[in-house]
Amino acid sequence: MNAKRILMLVGDYGEDYEIMVPFQALQMVGHRVDAVCPQRKAGDRVRTAVHDFEGDQTYSEKRGHDFTLNADFDAVRPEDYDALVVPGGRAPEYLRLNPRVLEITRHFFTKRKPVAAICHGLQILAAAGVLRGRSCTAYPAVGPEVTEAGGAYQDLAVDAAHIDGNLVSAPAWPAHPQWLARFLELLGTRIVHEAPAGDRHRARA
Repeated sequence: MNAKRILMLVGDYGEDYEIMVPFQALQMVGHRVDAVCPQRKAGDRVRTAVHDFEGDQTYSEKRGHDFTLNADFDAVRPEDYDALVVPGGRAPEYLRLNPRVLEITRHFFTKRKPVAAICHGLQILAAAGVLRGRSCTAYPAVGPEVTEAGGAYQDLAVDAAHIDGNLVSAPAWPAHPQWLARFLELLGTRIVHEAPAGDRHRARA
């Protein structure tokens, strides 16, 4: 496999699952993932939040884990990365106020590198001005922002993902299986399932 170097933009009270799961899963299949946050360095931590769907008119929010960053934001050179991951949660609403975050985000769209954005992460893409003429999904409450930014919001099931060119998006963490699978396709990562040796032997018999 041709391992990729992936940048992940995180911040305080980003959604726990949407940070932890892709950070770990993408490394599990051999990619390098650098998680960064403005004004933080490798070894610093951000606090996460758990967003859940419990029958209310909107999601509930609970305190999550402390997530340890493994790279320095100020040292990021986007040209050194093959792809970008933008988790959701509450972090994107303040991360999008950082001009450097928006500049980094634009690089991946200008160069048409793979981008995976989920839930409220689309707020950063909308603020960066990269959604005009693109179709994507997001947490439904972010749909109006996608539309105002010139994008075509796709109202999908919470466990579904959407691809438009180099962008794969999803409404929330229940979509992880589809979202990450489609992102791996954009990365050119193939996972081959092989039967155990004993099963292969029986199959030849």
